[in-house]
This record gives sequence, structure tokens and C-alpha cells, in this order.
Amino acid sequence: MQYNMKLNNEPFNLIKAGTKTIEMRLNDEKRQLLKENDLIEFTNRDTLETILVEVVKLHKFASFAELYKNFNKVALGYDQNEVANPQDMEKYYSKEEQDKYGVLGIEIRII
Repeated sequence: MQYNMKLNNEPFNLIKAGTKTIEMRLNDEKRQLLKENDLIEFTNRDTLETILVEVVKLHKFASFAELYKNFNKVALGYDQNEVANPQDMEKYYSKEEQDKYGVLGIEIRII
């Protein structure tokens, strides 16, 4: 199955460069349909450029704090010199949404 998701410019470029290998999302109804080996076409919100990736593995967690403990910050899209803070995800997903659905680390590879 192939899915389409939009991404901001910075994470899009990090995936394209091969450094960001974990896409973090709310585990809502749409993401609950994902399976390993599915394809995701990411569209850059700024440039409308697309990139196709394969879902390697799905990592489910109760919170972004748990997810962050399990992955290297560069794989999550941070620079080596940045502080990886799970609260950064609250600008995309409310605490209530996270509590309701849980979160998902989508391990991906470019194809």
C-alpha cells in the first residue's frame, strides 16, 4: 500500500539526505493502517518536491518522551549539536492527542 504525507522543508531535506530515518507521527487512525513494507510518498510543503520511502519497521510508544529514549537524535531529525526535546512535538500534536492515540516512530529508507 502507498500513503501520502506532507512534511516541512527541514525534515524533508534530512530524509532526502539520508540522516533522518525515523519519522515521528501521532498513531492516529491514518497511521494505524501502516504496515512494514508499505510505501510513503512525502511531499515537501514548501517546494512540493516528493520522495518515496519504504516503511522498514513501526515503533509504537505511549509518548514522544518514550520514543526519544529509544533512538539516536540524528535519526529523529536533530543535528548532533542540538538538544533533542520530546516537547518539540507538542507544536504538532497536543498532549491530549498523544494520550489518546500514542505515538509512532516510522523507520524508513529511501527507495
